[in-house]
Amino acid sequence: MSKIKPPATNVNVIDATSVSDASGLLSELRQLIEHSRRVAVAAVNASLTLMYWRIGLRIRGEVLDGQRASYGEEIVATLSRQLAAEYGRGFEEKNLRRMMQFAELFTSEEIVVTLSRQLSWSHFLALLPVKDPLARDFYAQMCSTERWSVRTLRERVDSMLFERTALSQKPETLIQQELNTLRDKGDVGPTLLLKDPYVLDFLALDDRYLEKGLEDAILRELEQFLLELGAGFSFVARQRRIQLDSDDFYIDLLFYNRKLRRLVAIELKLGEFKAEYKGQMELYLRWLAKHDQEPGDLPPLGIILCTGKKHEQIELLELDKSGIHVAEYLTVLPPREVFQQKIHEAMAQARLRMTHRESDQG
Repeated sequence: MSKIKPPATNVNVIDATSVSDASGLLSELRQLIEHSRRVAVAAVNASLTLMYWRIGLRIRGEVLDGQRASYGEEIVATLSRQLAAEYGRGFEEKNLRRMMQFAELFTSEEIVVTLSRQLSWSHFLALLPVKDPLARDFYAQMCSTERWSVRTLRERVDSMLFERTALSQKPETLIQQELNTLRDKGDVGPTLLLKDPYVLDFLALDDRYLEKGLEDAILRELEQFLLELGAGFSFVARQRRIQLDSDDFYIDLLFYNRKLRRLVAIELKLGEFKAEYKGQMELYLRWLAKHDQEPGDLPPLGIILCTGKKHEQIELLELDKSGIHVAEYLTVLPPREVFQQKIHEAMAQARLRMTHRESDQG
């Protein structure tokens, strides 16, 4: 007697459909889990950071209320022994002192709450050694806006990024106003991105390089050059051709900055700045504004990179009114102490010149 076979089912089709559905669902669940984990980690980090700030604030209040200098030493040591025994090494004496310093330098709980949404406790620890309050505020706000890692933050501080920005050369009241705008609106202006000097030691040039050699080296190390330029820059063209009447002109390097919403033309010069460079760059910027500027973009900016410059000439030319920034570049980084001294002197002199100019205008 022959057996009756059950009707055949398309097992392969069912299995393939099931696998496809399961794969899509799995991917969706993974995204949900990863997102929830990130949110949870951020919430824990923010809560811990605020706790450290409040601990530091409370201990500082107790220490400052003490009548004897030794009282502060005694209470911090006592508290650290008890807290470390109960809650671990994170509350040892050196860490309690960091919390106290944290509360001393960041005096507003509201600002700490806002920054801790993006910055970890390790970020704040990297900011504590920065002595200048304006520089510290700059690094904190830029770190929050640009989502810098702790490593990137330390590199920016070590390279004296703030001291090299155009912002640092303004009077303190104007610096604070721009940092407040960055914190409240997240707007990054040109003075936050433009630098002087630019450090190009990664190009590894010899002492006899030519202008074309400098340009070639920049393109070979374009990624490093973009990092030195700052956030939001992307490469557009090399030797951008401009035709005017029967003459041809060429912009050395052309970039676009998405944060500024501007084209940025860069001219490379081997020697010191010359007054005639202004007319050349103004011509380029006006041509770019007429032919390459997109609707919604702001007028193009120009950067003239030189090996040196004379400040009085640059002031009289009023280059900033033309959207032109003149900066030196260094192909060899001097010893750190020399570099720091050079930057601080340049920053102080620039602020003094601006103060005198405002006094004359007043």
